[in-house]
Amino acid sequence: MKSLVLVAAMGLASVNAYAVDIAGLYNTGATFAAGEQDTNYALSSTSGVADEYGYVSANGSFPLAGNWLENTTTSSWLTPTINQGESLDPSEDGLYTWTMTFDLTGYNAATASFNAQFAADNTAVVYLNGNQIGTSDGFSSWSTFSATAGHFVAGLNTLSFEVINQAQGSGNPTGLRVEFLSSSVAAVPEADSYALMMAGLGLMGLVVRRKNAA
Repeated sequence: MKSLVLVAAMGLASVNAYAVDIAGLYNTGATFAAGEQDTNYALSSTSGVADEYGYVSANGSFPLAGNWLENTTTSSWLTPTINQGESLDPSEDGLYTWTMTFDLTGYNAATASFNAQFAADNTAVVYLNGNQIGTSDGFSSWSTFSATAGHFVAGLNTLSFEVINQAQGSGNPTGLRVEFLSSSVAAVPEADSYALMMAGLGLMGLVVRRKNAA
């Protein structure tokens, strides 16, 4: 009987062994050098000065000199223009939308989740597939955001950060910083895995019936 329980447990475990990190979730600036464009994050803006993608910033000069959180090897700030300290939006608030997509094809979207943190100049709201999942109100400390089952969809998912840069006559740069702390999703089991799972459940049911009959 113990061997039956072991086989059943192996059948269930084999189906749960497919959990992996979510591919396509990138920290800002993580795979690019300072001054390069981060093509993982598309950028659009109401100001008209932003390029299609933002630029990776560098430590040691404004605004990363006692103002914004300092860049690390884990993530860096992205700015709309290659001049990271460029003053923008002198008379009206600017809206900068940073967008990243990732594909869950072949995975069970109902099992997906992630935890992350971000900062923005000046404020930001983050959306996953149009649903708000977090807010940030500053550039000198982190704000957390996360997503669980119900936020994700099968196939292509869209994560967007809407950053508001408040109007100011001078000394008014803007940027975004994102770090993913953890993520997980389970692959859709193959047909033979389903068969093994059903066999495991059947054996467990048999064990229970025999135990009740004893």
